[in-house]
Amino acid sequence: MTKPVKWGVLGAARFAQNYMAPAIHAAEGARLAGLATSDAQKAGPFKAFCPDLKVYDSYDALLSDPDIDAIYIPLPNHMHVEWSLKALEAGKHVLCEKPMAMRAGEFEALIAKRDQTGLLAAEAYMIVHHPQWQFVRKLIADGAIGKLAHVTGAFSFDNREDTGNIRNRAETGGGGLRDIGVYVIGGARFATGQEPEAVQSAIRWENGIDTFTEIRAQFPGFTYSSYVSIRMHPHQEMVFHGEGGVIRLTAPFNARVFGEARVELHRPGLEVQVTRFPGDDHYKLQVEAFCRSVRDGEEYPCPLEFSRGTQQMIDKVFDGAVPL
Repeated sequence: MTKPVKWGVLGAARFAQNYMAPAIHAAEGARLAGLATSDAQKAGPFKAFCPDLKVYDSYDALLSDPDIDAIYIPLPNHMHVEWSLKALEAGKHVLCEKPMAMRAGEFEALIAKRDQTGLLAAEAYMIVHHPQWQFVRKLIADGAIGKLAHVTGAFSFDNREDTGNIRNRAETGGGGLRDIGVYVIGGARFATGQEPEAVQSAIRWENGIDTFTEIRAQFPGFTYSSYVSIRMHPHQEMVFHGEGGVIRLTAPFNARVFGEARVELHRPGLEVQVTRFPGDDHYKLQVEAFCRSVRDGEEYPCPLEFSRGTQQMIDKVFDGAVPL
């Protein structure tokens, strides 16, 4: 039997508790082995589904354990680069929550350290592992909607009441663009394989964080528009509009949580073909792809270079935005 990749989680974040730690525990080829938290009570929900989990009282203690192969980092955004580099220096493979860096230039140190150590380091950008996105990319490449003309994206939720949330704090790298803008931007880049040539944007600010961002961009083969907000009713959608049809994703980013993942292919004559993906867990698929890359050398679908490209567009959105 192939030896599983032993994972440690750096911090008892709520997202890790609810999604990624269970995904690691359930993933083929993976074993959830450790959790670093200075608050022993926070380890309780993790041990409820993984009783053998070893709890470390510091991040450094987890990183120094030679029995741990890979580290998952769900820390606040401003801590991602620092602890990713520390984990790589400790000889661990790294899967770090998005955005992995606050600015595109910070990826250079991550890429250099990855190449120096020969370890796998990647941003936890789970949607590229979901078969609905792989299906959409193939539809576009195969010409199912003819020449692509325009892409639209939307992602919103309302967390104004959760004032202590790191997404509502400027000092932790909060705001909507870093948290969910990666999806409307990275999703378009992944599906089309193209990079923006020009970007325009407008941002509504609140206490130092962006709460609504509107983006318009020109790609080599199509135009693009999207918005993200953390002050609006929950909604998500991606639409790829071609000269010969339309592709629409109804739950592109939080499949199963927001709703069933469905890809609609609108064709001439008002024909609509619907392909459903009811049971796929992109968090589990992400972990399994990571483990195959570590264990078997399989090419990882979301390298740091891809994540850097998304961050480069985010930087342009921030740098060129007019206030709303």
